[in-house]
Amino acid sequence: MNLIVDFGNTSAKVAVFSNNIMVEKNTVAHTKLASICETLFKSYPAIKKALFASVGNHDTKVLEKIGSKVSLVVLDRQIDFPFKNRYKTKDTLGADRLALAMAAYCNYPNTDTLVIDAGTCITYDFVNHNGEYLGGAISPGLDMRYKALNVFTAKLPYLEPEFTDIRIGDTTKASIHSGVIFGVLDEIDGAIGAYKVKYPDLTVILTGGNSNFLSKQLKNSIFANSNFLLEGLNHILEFNSQG
Repeated sequence: MNLIVDFGNTSAKVAVFSNNIMVEKNTVAHTKLASICETLFKSYPAIKKALFASVGNHDTKVLEKIGSKVSLVVLDRQIDFPFKNRYKTKDTLGADRLALAMAAYCNYPNTDTLVIDAGTCITYDFVNHNGEYLGGAISPGLDMRYKALNVFTAKLPYLEPEFTDIRIGDTTKASIHSGVIFGVLDEIDGAIGAYKVKYPDLTVILTGGNSNFLSKQLKNSIFANSNFLLEGLNHILEFNSQG
C-alpha cells in the first residue's frame, strides 16, 4: 500500500492507495498533516511506500516522521518520468502539473489529453498521443478572481463562488457572479475548442477543487475526476519504486 501526500497552497491532501486504487482520502490543514499521517499508518499497517509532493514551503519534520516509518520518495527535479518532457523551463514546472501529466500519460495512453485543474489557479496541461508533455497555460482560479475584484477596487465586495445562469447582472453582486463564473466557463470552453482544432480526438479531464462546481456548466464534453492529481502522484511513486 502507498501513502500519497499533496501539500498544496491552502491545504494538504493525504491518500492511501492499494493496487492503484484509492481506498481513503483526507483533506486537512497544513498543521494537521503529521497527525493524519500517524492515524493512517495505524489504520493501514500495510503501507510500505510514501510520496510527498509540495508546491511551496513545508515542515521538514513531517518528512522525517514519514521517512522514519516507510520508504519515502520526495517529488523533486531528480524524479524520473516515462513521458518525454518538452517543457523548456523544467526548473519552474510545478509538482502538481507534473503529476497531472503523469496521470494523463498512464490513464490515457496513446491519446491527446488535456488536463484542466480548477483549483487555486486554473492550469492546462497537455500530453499528446506520442507520450510528450508539451506544457499548457496558467490563469487565476475562481476564488482568486473573486478576491482580486475586492482587493484591487475600493467598493466591490468579496463574494463566495455561486452558481448563476444570468449573463446580464442587474445588481453589483449579480454582475460579479456573472463576470467571474462565465469568465471561467468561457475561458475553459474556449481553450478546449482551440485545442480541438489541432487535436480533434482530444480527451479532456477536469479536476481540482472547483471541478464539480464547473463540470455541469461546460459546453464541451469532459471527464470530471477530482482525484486525478493524487492518482498521478501514485503512478509517479510506483514508477520510481520499480526494481
